[in-house]
Amino acid sequence: MPAGRSITTIGFDADDTLWQNETFFRITERRFTELLADHAEHAAIAARLLEAERRNLRFYGYGIKGFTLSMIETAVEVTDGKAPAAVIAEILSYGREMLNHPVETLPHAREALARLCGDYRIVLVTKGDLFDQERKLAASGLGDFFDGVEIVSEKTPEVYQRVFTRHGDGAARAMMIGNSLKSDVVPALVAGSWGVHVPHDLTWALEHVEPPEGNPRFRKVDHLGLIYPLIRQVS
Repeated sequence: MPAGRSITTIGFDADDTLWQNETFFRITERRFTELLADHAEHAAIAARLLEAERRNLRFYGYGIKGFTLSMIETAVEVTDGKAPAAVIAEILSYGREMLNHPVETLPHAREALARLCGDYRIVLVTKGDLFDQERKLAASGLGDFFDGVEIVSEKTPEVYQRVFTRHGDGAARAMMIGNSLKSDVVPALVAGSWGVHVPHDLTWALEHVEPPEGNPRFRKVDHLGLIYPLIRQVS
């Protein structure tokens, strides 16, 4: 690692930063609302599902298993407690399909990691279900690029401070890269790191916040292919 460089550690989000994720949730949501189409309109069911997910985050956390349980809860609510066993079984099958879906890496992901690897400590920082995130990392073929992997229940400034101290030289000399302003960028900035937003076409409604435009350590790039020149520019 070159001496004197101000950034020594790079954190990457996983879902919708390195590989597709939200797309599969949206497809499943559409199938779910179609399954219950006799009971309510798509928009109404989708809104009930989102509210169930919001309520259940503190119980189930992030990921497919919590999403599946929230679908079941919503089905029970929408049908006034009369959802048949066949509907519950179909929802469970949706969850299993999502958990077995092939991993699709996003453009420039492998190239960006390969170019940074060796010059910086590279850490995967992701939240969600432990088994599913480990599965996706293994299936992605990107695992060898990382010097550390952190699967956390929530991304907070304290988490970033701890992660970047454990795997690097502290938050002030780290950069976090991801598609979610709420989880990947804002708390990393509060921790004292750089925060780089790489937008994805689809972002979960519960991850939306306003961009921290006034923060001098905030940056935005259109895709991961622009990460290396950005890092060299700011470090």
